[in-house]
Amino acid sequence: MADANTAVAVVTVSLVLLGLLSGLSLWWALLPAAVVVLIFILASGLKGRDEFAHLNVCVLVLGDIGRSPRMQYQALSLSRHGYNVTFIGFLGTKPHQDILEDERIDILSISELKGLRVGPKIFRYVSKVVLQSIQLFYVLMKIEDQGYILMQNPPGLPAIAVAWLVSRLRGNQFIIDWHNYGYTIMALTHGENHLVVKMAKWYEKLFGCFSDHNLCVTNAMRQDLKKNWNIEATTLYDKPPSIFRETPIKLQHELFVRMASVYSPFRPSSEVTKEHMEITAFTERNTLSGGVTPSAGRPALLISSTSWTEDEDFSILLQALEDYEKFVETGDKLPSLVCVITGTLYIHHTLYRAAFSVVSRRWCFNTGKGPQKEHYKKLIDSKVFKHVKICTPWLEAEDYPVLLGSADLGVCLHKSSSGLDLPMKVVDMFGCCLPVCAIHFQCLHELVKHEENGLIFKDSSELSEQLKLLFSNFPSEQGKLFLFRKNLRESGQQRWDENWDRNVLPLIKEHCD
Repeated sequence: MADANTAVAVVTVSLVLLGLLSGLSLWWALLPAAVVVLIFILASGLKGRDEFAHLNVCVLVLGDIGRSPRMQYQALSLSRHGYNVTFIGFLGTKPHQDILEDERIDILSISELKGLRVGPKIFRYVSKVVLQSIQLFYVLMKIEDQGYILMQNPPGLPAIAVAWLVSRLRGNQFIIDWHNYGYTIMALTHGENHLVVKMAKWYEKLFGCFSDHNLCVTNAMRQDLKKNWNIEATTLYDKPPSIFRETPIKLQHELFVRMASVYSPFRPSSEVTKEHMEITAFTERNTLSGGVTPSAGRPALLISSTSWTEDEDFSILLQALEDYEKFVETGDKLPSLVCVITGTLYIHHTLYRAAFSVVSRRWCFNTGKGPQKEHYKKLIDSKVFKHVKICTPWLEAEDYPVLLGSADLGVCLHKSSSGLDLPMKVVDMFGCCLPVCAIHFQCLHELVKHEENGLIFKDSSELSEQLKLLFSNFPSEQGKLFLFRKNLRESGQQRWDENWDRNVLPLIKEHCD
């Protein structure tokens, strides 16, 4: 383990190099490094080690806490085992209600600094990194003594270096939870050969090696970290919490009734009403007996979650739906389809008690805020179908797992930027015993077992043929769609708590002991 002086030296040199590469003069490049050294000197007089520090854990996300479900699960697991958690990150989307109500978890918000607004792009980017570094260093040094800093990566620039430096100064254990590689995400926009991408890769590799422990999301990533960066990691697969499960038909009906009041695809296709019956496109409830049954000739419900980012090509699904429409038109015995496209984050509908105590807000699941949203929304609006209906609803946050548990098939278009992480949306779908069609990439087989719990496709033509296969003779229980759901039910899926207790708790207890 490098000592505090070494940590300061490495960070200082790195900041100087970053400034010089961005085109700054030597004096301007030395300025942020001088700030780090000054803070280090001032920090040397901080209070001594707290004897109960091993019971404190800092969970760090240099991003929106509410959009980081895995780190929220980490915080809840730590609290469940008696650790006090300081959860640091941006307050944008509301976190899980369990996070807000947990007395052992304190949320400490930091600002999403933008840096300078003028000058060359690289100069503005460097100024943002420097300001974030100083802010994060101050916050981490100010909080009470911690036994661990558990940090999500990505985003890791500049959080990895700052968290490592603080851990050396204060004697913390530093753990990185590798969800992906930040530089591969940047490469989607800038290209692999861009200067910023190359700097980000060098940075992740250098400072990633200084962590005390590492977690990662797949065995493929664990092997890649070891082979290319000489980093030892423990695989902690994403697993669904208990909230994701199959939805009883009465709850399905209640959801469909609410959605039918706003979205036409959830309304029955015929205007004919039945006496004493409350009808949606998918279910019917006898208002006298209260019994709920599936509607005769109901459409199939397909759901796809998205954040409208560059790692998802939604034109594949739209083309497959066009092909499906043609299948029906040419006489194939297929049901009508309702395709719901919604967001990927699980949040609750309540008031944000602390940070938003004055303004009442209605927290919803929207259809994403990513850069591709408007592009695909125009494509969706341009489609004219007779047998396919596309719906992009705003959902009450607690309705998302209910909708997943009510659907017939999930479609995942996530392609990992590194090929080494897995889509959490599929994890949640499997928690609801919902079969999935997922687009192929390198390590997807660690989650989706082709012909066992779903199907893997490479392009729109393969996806359309899979939709045709799975929905033939729908809703019969004799086809592959029912077989996949049966396999998911019988698989005895491990949930998050059990998974975390097996893989992470021993690591922490070993250090405490």
